[in-house]
Amino acid sequence: MNRALASGVPAAHLPPRLAELIRPELPSLAEEIVAEIRRAIPEYARPLDGPYGHVLRLGVERNLAAFAERIAAPSGSPAGDDPAGTARMLGQYEAHEGRSMDSLQAAYRIGGQVAWRRVMKVAPRHDISSAVLSRLADALLAYMDELAAQSLDGYLHAKARPILALDERRRRLLRLLLAVPGPDGAELQEAADGAGWTLPDEVTLVAVEPEAPCAWTALDEDVLAELECPEPHLLLPGPFTPGRRAMLDEALPGRRIAVGPAMPTGQAADSLRWARQALGLALDGVLDGPVTLCEENLVTLWLLSDPALVEQLTRRRLGILDGMTPGQQDRLTETLRTWLVTRGTAAEIAEQLHIHPQTVRYRMRKIEQTLGDALADPEARFGIEVALRAAHLRSRRPAPAPHHPAVGRRTPARPRSLRHLR
Repeated sequence: MNRALASGVPAAHLPPRLAELIRPELPSLAEEIVAEIRRAIPEYARPLDGPYGHVLRLGVERNLAAFAERIAAPSGSPAGDDPAGTARMLGQYEAHEGRSMDSLQAAYRIGGQVAWRRVMKVAPRHDISSAVLSRLADALLAYMDELAAQSLDGYLHAKARPILALDERRRRLLRLLLAVPGPDGAELQEAADGAGWTLPDEVTLVAVEPEAPCAWTALDEDVLAELECPEPHLLLPGPFTPGRRAMLDEALPGRRIAVGPAMPTGQAADSLRWARQALGLALDGVLDGPVTLCEENLVTLWLLSDPALVEQLTRRRLGILDGMTPGQQDRLTETLRTWLVTRGTAAEIAEQLHIHPQTVRYRMRKIEQTLGDALADPEARFGIEVALRAAHLRSRRPAPAPHHPAVGRRTPARPRSLRHLR
């Protein structure tokens, strides 16, 4: 089948102004459709913050938006998401979950019914004629049929195509590339030849949020993947390019990933190790964004790579503060860290900390009295700055949630200042 959704009849016979009436209804309509599908179909009655809920919500929102765009631009290419691509992705997901198409076909029927109920509720407010309503019903039914056909196309394609993560030769190759110590060149070349894979000069490893849904057929043919495990990961030949990012956005919609630096093929394990560390920090709230690039966070990864070592450094350089109250420690270390980072005047530091310059001068005198010659010693001053920067980064962690997927990391309580390091 593998055809794009036709954007002509019967949507071409609808007044484009209908799109403006439909769009404000889409957010609440999507919520209503998702709720009704989850109520009626047990397979979709999973937590909405998990992979099943994400895929369901994503499919409903994209398909509704695409239908509105089809009405708005019946003779041209819609500006929104490609409904055919979304429908095929949903079919692929059903195949990879080992289900039949029955649940997805039922979901489409439910979506159409709920959407039509909303139309009948909204139409009287806008004086839409019965003739237009009849054409709208035809367009909606045709759209549902096309979505179902595209989903079946994706389902059959996924069933017929070998899944990379289940291809034992490629899985073995990926394990060899990540082995420490690595195999000899002959063994690695033999494994690559057997997997039909060309050994690149460098590779990029990607750590993926656990339990992430994947549209396998969206992955490039040269990607090695292991996603059916507690710590999912991908290997990309070469650097992480905008094209690779677009590919991962489609294959792993809405899921957090961390991208290790591009490394020589023999150092693939280092790229993955750093990517996993970055993903753990992103899930903890220390690093931001759905896609975390290790290359942009090397200092943070270094500072937080060995908490026990940072603790020892903190004891060595700042243990003298233990005699103070927690509040005094917080105030002095906050002021000291700001001074070390900015080397600003009392007025500049006061502006950053939202306190009076005289308060800054008082604190700095107290710091000099407490730390003595350490601030004049470059090595000691560097150690103090490292400890304070690490404490500041770790303080960005939010309070621990009741449940959080593990990515080979600790989940400490929310720290403050230096006390969490001791």
